[in-house]
Amino acid sequence: MNPTVAIIQAQPEYYNLPACIEKALDLIQDAASKGAQLITFGETWFPGYPVWLDYGRDVALWGNEQTKELFATLYHNSVMVPGPELETFQALARQLEITLVLSINERMGLKTLYNSLLFIDHHGNLANHHRKLVATYTERLVWGPGDGAGLKAVDTPAGKVGGLICWEHWMPLARQAIHQTGEQIHVAVWPTVNENHQLASRHYAIEGRTFVLAAGSILPASALPDGIELQSDGGLLQRGGSAIIAPDGRYVAGPIFDEETILVAELDMDIIIKEAMTLDVTGHYARPDIFDFRITPIRSSHD
Repeated sequence: MNPTVAIIQAQPEYYNLPACIEKALDLIQDAASKGAQLITFGETWFPGYPVWLDYGRDVALWGNEQTKELFATLYHNSVMVPGPELETFQALARQLEITLVLSINERMGLKTLYNSLLFIDHHGNLANHHRKLVATYTERLVWGPGDGAGLKAVDTPAGKVGGLICWEHWMPLARQAIHQTGEQIHVAVWPTVNENHQLASRHYAIEGRTFVLAAGSILPASALPDGIELQSDGGLLQRGGSAIIAPDGRYVAGPIFDEETILVAELDMDIIIKEAMTLDVTGHYARPDIFDFRITPIRSSHD
């Protein structure tokens, strides 16, 4: 069976989790009505990527009160796992018989936030839970480091689905960890799928002989909370760029920039086998007699 997949490229209701979820529920049902069996969003769409780290003036200075306020707002609008927000999406996935890959700001315990991917299968089960291994650059002001427990692909009616977050796509061993679990469809979440992110997503497709859903978001400067002094002329701070990429690196859909949209495509899964003839990094191109690879898939002890 050739599955139909969808990327929802949309503007979140920034740092307003209830409104964000309400919008997402409508968008998911819209995508499902187009036949999508697997649906995803851009990086930390729930309730928005901390783009103020890139554009806000002086936000990384020690003791910046505005930064503390932004972090507190994000904390109070982040998703608990398990929690009522997750249960809402589990019920919807079960009702529509779809697989959801949701990119969230995750609140764990009393203080720490993570950049996480949740994989909810068509039965409504949380099939996988991946936390970004290393927050990039100023992101370390916001998110704690993840662990290896989610470095895998899981079975769904659409195929074996895995995912990585943003700059994890430049971590060779993280890529290989998921390749070796038999991944067929890869979800690559980004704030915006800019030129370098397009290159990384297409490279992943070619290397892993997988389909890649490169998902970005839309966010205008006007969506940020009042009072942030921007090092920008305004306009769109996140431009989308979402694309669906085949195992040979060609575009199946997109990329589409600067607008809210739902990208939908039917995937010809036989392409995976055809392209594996020349490259299989977990099979005839692996050389386990030379290379030894090991993962420590332990979830954080305070979970």
